[in-house]
Amino acid sequence: MKVRFLLDETESPRLKAALLRLNHDIDVVRVGEPGAPQLGTPDPDVLRYLELSQRVLVTSNRTSMPAHIETHWTAGGHLWGLFWVRSGTPIGRLAQDLYLVWEASEAEEWIDRLEWIPF
Repeated sequence: MKVRFLLDETESPRLKAALLRLNHDIDVVRVGEPGAPQLGTPDPDVLRYLELSQRVLVTSNRTSMPAHIETHWTAGGHLWGLFWVRSGTPIGRLAQDLYLVWEASEAEEWIDRLEWIPF
């Protein structure tokens, strides 16, 4: 199965546009868009959405998210992957790395993995 992305509200809407310019078939939604969690959705609810929708989270939120991930895992939950965005990463570089993930891997390869991006 192809990787599907959820961009956290901490990420610029321009990231989605840059990613879709690379390939319009990439399945990517951003928090606050139709079919995605609403802006301000608590992290535990975002994690449940990710598990049910089989999406990888792309986020800069390293303040509250780590503790919620641990709680999610302790309760038996899973993630379809999470990419921590390195501070100061240009949007074009970030889009290129996400495109590489989408093009060269399968969604199942990222289950319960937390990775820094860019690589």
